Amino acid sequence: MAEDLCFLTALELRDRIRSRDVTPSDVAEAVLERIARIDGDMNAFVVHDPDQVRADARALTDAMADGGELGPLHGVPYSIKELTSIAGLPLTFGLMPLKDNVGTRDAAVYRRMRDAGGLFLGKTNSPESGYYGGTDNHIFGATHNAWRQGLTPGGSSGGAAAAVAAGLGPLAEGSDGAGSVRIPASLNGVVGLKPSIGRIPQTVLAGRHHTWAFHGPITRTVADAGLMMDVVAGPDPEDPLTLPDASGGFLAATERDVSGLRIAWSPDLGFAQVDPEVVEICARAVRAFEELGCTIVEADPGWDDPEQAMWEGVWLPGFASEWEMVDDWEAWRGQVDDDLIDLLHEGAQLPTVRASVAGDARGAHYDRFAAFMADHDLLASPTLASPAFGADEFCPPHLQDEPLRRRLLGWLLTYPYNMTGTPAITVPAGFTGDGRPVGLQLAGGLHADREVLQAAASFERARPWADKWPER
Repeated sequence: MAEDLCFLTALELRDRIRSRDVTPSDVAEAVLERIARIDGDMNAFVVHDPDQVRADARALTDAMADGGELGPLHGVPYSIKELTSIAGLPLTFGLMPLKDNVGTRDAAVYRRMRDAGGLFLGKTNSPESGYYGGTDNHIFGATHNAWRQGLTPGGSSGGAAAAVAAGLGPLAEGSDGAGSVRIPASLNGVVGLKPSIGRIPQTVLAGRHHTWAFHGPITRTVADAGLMMDVVAGPDPEDPLTLPDASGGFLAATERDVSGLRIAWSPDLGFAQVDPEVVEICARAVRAFEELGCTIVEADPGWDDPEQAMWEGVWLPGFASEWEMVDDWEAWRGQVDDDLIDLLHEGAQLPTVRASVAGDARGAHYDRFAAFMADHDLLASPTLASPAFGADEFCPPHLQDEPLRRRLLGWLLTYPYNMTGTPAITVPAGFTGDGRPVGLQLAGGLHADREVLQAAASFERARPWADKWPER
């Protein structure tokens, strides 16, 4: 059955294409049929041209006849988030004031996927400017969770995660400023990696020196995340913060065992209020590492009010730079989220001294984490404090009446690692009693990306999930 191709991993597809068992055109037709059948309701893709996909697939199929060397992703479908620039395609950030904006350059992450022979399917949905952990906007509308219509897919890479979870391409690029790769990956039951600073050339929001925003892979399996990292990581003059080493070895890392590692387990990272069912699911999942020969200790870094440091040291200053994108934000109320406009106001008015003090707190936050990780190989926790809630809700119900800062950050255990610039991955840990996915987050020290992938892949082998698919 052609649709069976949609449920193969990227590695499986790559191997079947290389063995001439299937062609890129075969793969394209299977995925295009599935997108046409289910994405009208889910709304993961906001830029999608089936004719172009078929033409690209034909070119990739024809190239196989030449007998030349095939790229590592030859014929494997992938998607790019709408917030990431591709020359000639919409780059609206989901904002009505920018509804006619078009990308003028190809981001490095897209170039590398394309040059590796990947089959580009289109661009996926996000909230306006990627500002919160859901996915809807006034241009493209709302995306729904792959597992249940009417539930949030998370965000801001919600379209990317929903697409991967629903079999609409095994590889997706997301971007992560406070958890925007890991939040939707957790809520959709897939893998999401936020790499270390400098691993992938960074073009999020056209920034050059952001130390808190990252491109990252969203995939069905950990090995596929390693494969994608081998393609997109490495130095590039587009980003002066990229690491100088040629990188690589991420897929190979997923084949190593983890016996002997010392893993800290924290049910709340010392600051979050986590749903008891989520804690129970993740605590059960962590026990897999004991079976793998690891030592588990309950501990956390002892962070002091990380939410305040994130809000005034990262989030407000980061969004303040967008204040100049539009002449009069107030005139767009009703066509741009009120919460986003309020966030931009607050960011523009943040006193420099307060941002500086919060930046110092962020530095202390890193120092405490580095000291903690000197005694531990990994830190495990729930990814989020809550499973998926309604697609029409901004945050979990218990936070609905809280100030904007709490509604944005109060249910996330992801953003501390944006402040530290260190790697963190979410992997499927299980399901709630009513069938909502729950993610387990594994974090490592600076540049320990391979070790994080190694541990995540070992966990996947002990608690496999790739045979579980939403019924869509």
